[in-house]
Amino acid sequence: MNPRPIPRPSRYPISLRHALPLALFALLLGGCASRPVTQLPELNDWAVRQQVLAARSEWEFSGRIAVSTGDDGFNGKLRWQQHDESFNATVSGPLGIGTVRIEGAGQHAILTDKDGVRTELRDVEEDLRIRYGWTIPVASLRYWALGIPDPQAAAQTELNDDQQLAKLEQDGWQLSIASYRENAGQSMPHRLSAQKTSTRVRIVIDKWKFFD
Repeated sequence: MNPRPIPRPSRYPISLRHALPLALFALLLGGCASRPVTQLPELNDWAVRQQVLAARSEWEFSGRIAVSTGDDGFNGKLRWQQHDESFNATVSGPLGIGTVRIEGAGQHAILTDKDGVRTELRDVEEDLRIRYGWTIPVASLRYWALGIPDPQAAAQTELNDDQQLAKLEQDGWQLSIASYRENAGQSMPHRLSAQKTSTRVRIVIDKWKFFD
């Protein structure tokens, strides 16, 4: 299904069904920003790592992203904020896309483009592909960035010598985590890439923040 454009709020207000959850999420994120960050507990083996990180409900990371598919793609900055099941991802880069914000939960989200036009995405991956010619694994990225599988789908995993996720096959994507770096008191994914057919997504995470 093609994404449906949502008029600018200043001219045609978005429906309460979407406005209230997004407004609440914005307030929650504002609260997170003013709260002190916390350090992660010891992640001494794979089972503990999965359990501890999957239980974290409020966190954010910032870094860089590169997306390529055939002759199309871009390089830019990425900031991801998570509160329970809701996320807010801001992607900025060249090639005319400007700054794009995607906010929502799972595969259902609202996209705000560089001109401030809001569009409802019912299938984020497919709708991004239709709109821009490339896509990112939005629904699972919140887990993969933490270095754990998405619990909603079967996965094949390969660990490194430190009992951390090194490779993952899930939902048609192949994930590779090339390096980890100490962040928030523990070793967290630093360089990772995900590939599905002709689409490749590379992410470098520079900073993590976790909140109680």
